[in-house]
Amino acid sequence: MNRPLVTTGAARLAADSGAWLDGVRVGLLAHPASVLPDYSTLHDRLIDLPDVDLTVLFGPEHGIFATAQDQVGVGESTYRGVPVYSLYGETAATLRPSAEALARCDTLVVDLQDIGARYYTYVYTMAYCLEECARHGTRVIVCDRPNPLGGEIEEGPVLDRAFASFIGRFPMPVRHAKTIGELARLWNDAEGWNADLQVIDMLGWRRSMWFDETGLPFVAPSPNMPTLATATVYPGGCLLEGTNLSEGRGTTQPFETVGAPWLNGRELADRLNQRGLPGVTFRPVEFIPTFHKYAGEVCGGVFVHVTDRDSFRSFDAYVELIKAARKQAPGDFAWRTEPYEFENDRPAFDLLCGTDRIRRDIEIG
Repeated sequence: MNRPLVTTGAARLAADSGAWLDGVRVGLLAHPASVLPDYSTLHDRLIDLPDVDLTVLFGPEHGIFATAQDQVGVGESTYRGVPVYSLYGETAATLRPSAEALARCDTLVVDLQDIGARYYTYVYTMAYCLEECARHGTRVIVCDRPNPLGGEIEEGPVLDRAFASFIGRFPMPVRHAKTIGELARLWNDAEGWNADLQVIDMLGWRRSMWFDETGLPFVAPSPNMPTLATATVYPGGCLLEGTNLSEGRGTTQPFETVGAPWLNGRELADRLNQRGLPGVTFRPVEFIPTFHKYAGEVCGGVFVHVTDRDSFRSFDAYVELIKAARKQAPGDFAWRTEPYEFENDRPAFDLLCGTDRIRRDIEIG
């Protein structure tokens, strides 16, 4: 097996656990993408290491094995004799670790693979843990991992705090170009939490790197994030969750596949391709989702082919896609009105954008 170009914080921790975890009770916040270079998980490694006292596990949205679909509450469980506390249950209160759970450890290790888009919830689970650990005097170690989209290009509006939620708590653009370790340091300082925070930095990572240039294995961190191609379109593709368009959940290529039963895919692709957006081509498709929106129904739509990822701007492309779909079928298109990520008083599309300006601009043409 070739040696990765990048050494993650988790790999450094596992290689010298005594330097970080000697003599303390350890908690771990992790998920399936908390992998080491040999494809084992950090949670298994820490359980197996005789000099590490792993006393509690925490799972973010989707659970430690990402078995739950989006917005499905996860309960408590046990893994290899270690209690697992869910940080994504049925209410917003479950997003924070409880005092009871934190009392089980002296140091909380966070090892989560982020995707680089503001709405991806794992970074906010990390942030809630930082806040609560600061209150309870628990040390936090964040194992840094690459931003799959690199660390140079930002996209989309900066969040207005009036639209803060679990899919965007702090002012930053949609494609934020930060690593989870950088966000931990930034928020701990800017928000005044003053947690006892230590970030285990990566070795060898450069801001220009896409994930497939790191030599690291890409493991799906959530059920509908199977590949780097999915992550590439996600900063725009997730906007579809704020509409009644299918974002391709229930297909093998979510977020790249977009449509609805009332759309004409050929007309939509032609209109979008005429826009000449950089780095992308739209291909007409028909598909039948096996679950989620329009399960079992034939949908017309488009497949989003990224032809040049360096020039492609996902947020702009999907705003144009939503505009074109709404223009083609104004009587059928609708903004999502159901509760979304524990919020029911503001439109989901506005929460995703971090502002209501884009929705209002689309509505007035």
